Amino acid sequence: MKFKNVLIFVLLAILVWSCGSDDNGFTIVPPKALSEIVDQDKDSIVQYLETHFYNYEEFQNPPADFDYKIVLGEIEGDNADKTPLIDMMTAVKTTVRSTEIGLTNNKEVEHTYYYLVARQGVGDQATAMDSTYVRYEGLLLDNTVFDASTATPLWFDLATIQAPSQGARGFSEGAKFLKAGGAPIINEDGTFEITDYGVGLVIFPSALGYYNNATGLISEYSPLIFKIDLMAVNEADHDNDGVPSYLEDLNGNGYLYDDNTDLASEEGSSSISTVPDYLDNDDDNDGKLTRDEISDADGNIIFPYPDSNNDGIPDYLDPNS
Repeated sequence: MKFKNVLIFVLLAILVWSCGSDDNGFTIVPPKALSEIVDQDKDSIVQYLETHFYNYEEFQNPPADFDYKIVLGEIEGDNADKTPLIDMMTAVKTTVRSTEIGLTNNKEVEHTYYYLVARQGVGDQATAMDSTYVRYEGLLLDNTVFDASTATPLWFDLATIQAPSQGARGFSEGAKFLKAGGAPIINEDGTFEITDYGVGLVIFPSALGYYNNATGLISEYSPLIFKIDLMAVNEADHDNDGVPSYLEDLNGNGYLYDDNTDLASEEGSSSISTVPDYLDNDDDNDGKLTRDEISDADGNIIFPYPDSNNDGIPDYLDPNS
C-alpha cells in the first residue's frame, strides 16, 4: 500500500468502534488523552532506540557498490557491539495540541521525536512546508513495513501531509533536516538520475502520526519509523500570495495549522477566515490581498515586507495598517 493511499484510508477511520455491552448496537470508544499516551509512546520508542542500530559503518566508509540505503537491525549476537540508535539520533521536543488530533479538551502536551541524518545532501535544505521529491519506507516498531516507495520517488507536499486528517506530521518534521541531491543528470534515453541526495531516518510518537486512527497495518496509538531519501525540493507558496509558506509559520514551531492571523486580530468575529495563513491570500482579513500589501506598483515583491505604520507588524498581517 502506498503512503498516499494510507492517507486516504485514515479518513475512513476517524472513529474507532467496538461492540457494546448490549446486543442492540455499538458504542463509540473515545480516544485516549494525550497525557495518557505520551509516556507509553516514549518508552516504546526509547526501548527500540536502545536495542537497534543502523548500518552506520557503511555510511562512514562506503563500499564501491553501496546503495546508501539505511538498514536497521537488532543489537544481538554478532551485532552485540554495535552503537545503538539512541546514541546516534537527535531528540527534538515539539508541542502537540489535543485539538490537532480531534480531541475536544484543549490541552498541550510536549512530545519527543528522533531524527538521524545518515548522509546530508548537497542541494537545498527542506522545510516542513515544501514540496519534496522523496523515496521512503514506513515501519512499525516491530519492523513491519506498512508502506513504501523505495524504487520510484514521489512528490509529497509536506505541508499538506502534516494536516490533522493526514497523520504524517512526523514525516514532515523528519524531512526538514535533510538537503536535496544535486541537479538531475539527464541520460541519453531521456531518463534522469539524482545523486548526492539526503538520506535520513525519523521515529515519532503516535500523536505525530495517526494516533487513535487504525489504518491498514497501523494499529491505534502506534509510533512510526520512516526512512527518507530526499531527492529534490521546491519552495512552496500554497496560496500564491507572494509569501513563501515557510514564512507563514509565524510561531516558528514547524506546524502551519496553528498560524491564523485572522483569529488573532479579530477574535469572535463572524467574518474571519477559518483557514491558516499559508492557505489564506488575505492573511489579516482587511479586504486587501496579501500580495498587494507586499508589492510595489509594478507587482514586484518588497522584502522586508512593508510596515507602513512602523508598529513592528508587516502590513499584510496588520488589519490596522
